[in-house]
Amino acid sequence: MPVKIRLSRQGRKKRPFYHIVVADSRAPRDGRFIERIGSYNPLTNPATIELNFDRALDWLQKGAQPTDTCRAILSYKGVMLKKHLLEGVKKGALTPEQAEAKFQDWVSQKEAKIKAKIDSLAKGEAEEMKKRMEAESKVRDARAQEIAKKRTEMAAKEADSQAESTSEETENA
Repeated sequence: MPVKIRLSRQGRKKRPFYHIVVADSRAPRDGRFIERIGSYNPLTNPATIELNFDRALDWLQKGAQPTDTCRAILSYKGVMLKKHLLEGVKKGALTPEQAEAKFQDWVSQKEAKIKAKIDSLAKGEAEEMKKRMEAESKVRDARAQEIAKKRTEMAAKEADSQAESTSEETENA
């Protein structure tokens, strides 16, 4: 039975959400599966990936073939690297300690990259909000000046009309 690690689409129209599943390759895309090993949400930035690392690695070692997208997701999470290092240990090219050290080094670098991206997105969002607030305050100040100008004009007109009415009253009297 050929086994695949693939995505099963969930979510509503134009709002995809995927389950990462291990399924028989003959089963329908969103149909029967053997095991659900994670989820993938491409709408967040960066994309949210929850993965049962040990189960994914176990299935890969048993011979399950990931689809192209799942391969990219597994590489992103480090499952493919861990599998590669474990094969190196089996062949005698590495010791288990060396393999674990390389993997931990890679994980720390990857986490730093992800954190840097999240920080840059947050910083960009804060700068965008600051620019919006400055633009809004300029518009608000301009409107306040226009209103003040209109009020002074109205007050001047009222004062002139009152002066004219008092002068007419004095002339009539």
